[in-house]
Amino acid sequence: MTSLAVPEHPWLLPGELVVPADRARTRPRRTTRDWIVDSVAFLVSLVWVLFATADALSADPSMTTPLPHGWMTGADALLGLVCCGLLWVRRRWPLGIVVATTPLTLFSMAAAIPLLILYFTVVVHRRTAIAIAVTGAGLATNMVFSWLRPDPNMPYWATAAWGVVLSFAVLAWGMFVRARRQLIVSLRERAERAEAEQQLRVTQARHLERTRIAREMHDVLAHRISLLSLHAGALEFRPDAPADEVARAAGVIRGSAHAALQDLREVIGVLRAEDDGAGDAPEPPQPTLADLPALIAESRSAGVRVNVSDSVANPGQAPAALGRAAYRIVQEGLTNARKHAAGAAVTVDVAGGPGAGLTVAIGNRWPVGAPPGGTLPGAGTGLVGISERVTLAGGRLAYGRDDAGDFRLAAWLPWSA
Repeated sequence: MTSLAVPEHPWLLPGELVVPADRARTRPRRTTRDWIVDSVAFLVSLVWVLFATADALSADPSMTTPLPHGWMTGADALLGLVCCGLLWVRRRWPLGIVVATTPLTLFSMAAAIPLLILYFTVVVHRRTAIAIAVTGAGLATNMVFSWLRPDPNMPYWATAAWGVVLSFAVLAWGMFVRARRQLIVSLRERAERAEAEQQLRVTQARHLERTRIAREMHDVLAHRISLLSLHAGALEFRPDAPADEVARAAGVIRGSAHAALQDLREVIGVLRAEDDGAGDAPEPPQPTLADLPALIAESRSAGVRVNVSDSVANPGQAPAALGRAAYRIVQEGLTNARKHAAGAAVTVDVAGGPGAGLTVAIGNRWPVGAPPGGTLPGAGTGLVGISERVTLAGGRLAYGRDDAGDFRLAAWLPWSA
């Protein structure tokens, strides 16, 4: 994506519009367009100085009454040339140069065009209040100039009126240019802000998606690895078991390890697809309420005693998100029971229906003493992830020891009619 801070053709823009927003306080460098404008302004002003001086030295001046002494005409021409030179630095000190040259507008005809360009620069580059103040000073000096050097072909009031019209025309033009530049800067800042906000939203969405994937990975891998540990513990506890039982347990361990590796490969594949920009890759099928019997059978095959009470009305009509959340809650409950209460019976109650919501409860006896072989290590984020999942679904979650002293994990999920 092309950055909005650098225009495609900066040489066609004024220096003020090329400087990015984060460097707006630095003095802009003169662009190619500025060099062309300054060169044209200098040449036009120089031609005007030569023309005004030649007219003043002629026998019959056509613009203004000549100065009383000949040396004054030369001095006027010299002042006009100085003002032409000031045009090259007017962008750096526009107000100071105008304040210093304003007295020249009382009598100088040769400096009229360069002084007008300097005045236009102040209107464009300074606040409206300053532009109006400079305009007022110029109108006052215009009245004096029309009296000191009247036009031989026009009355005083007509000459003064033309000066007022010219001043207001330059003021209007300069304010229009200033407003247009401010509009461009404002639109650019809005575009840059919108682009930054879009990037922030993309980053947040990616972060949320990675958090969701991490939560899924924790739920799935913790379940698989707890089964592996349970079967491996059985082999460790019964080293003299019959060969067929050892082979069966080894087969279960191998199958669980293969399933865990497959789940890990899918998660890593999703993460790599996000890094490569292929965010539209299809995800593997997600579990639903219909997969709960297989989950419970898997735990039973590992030797966990699971008592199930399933009274869900119309489970096939359950939304996919609801079924996935219920599956993960039961999976986390069974995983925690295998990790922290090995050998204890687990009860799983699932009830509800459309309109009433879905209630999922998993309970087991509180363990007494340390389990054989020690407790399986964990990140301690399983219940935190389940709590976030239930909160995002708009439900409620409670876990801890109940009145009978057993551990209970209970959740209610909304199920619209």
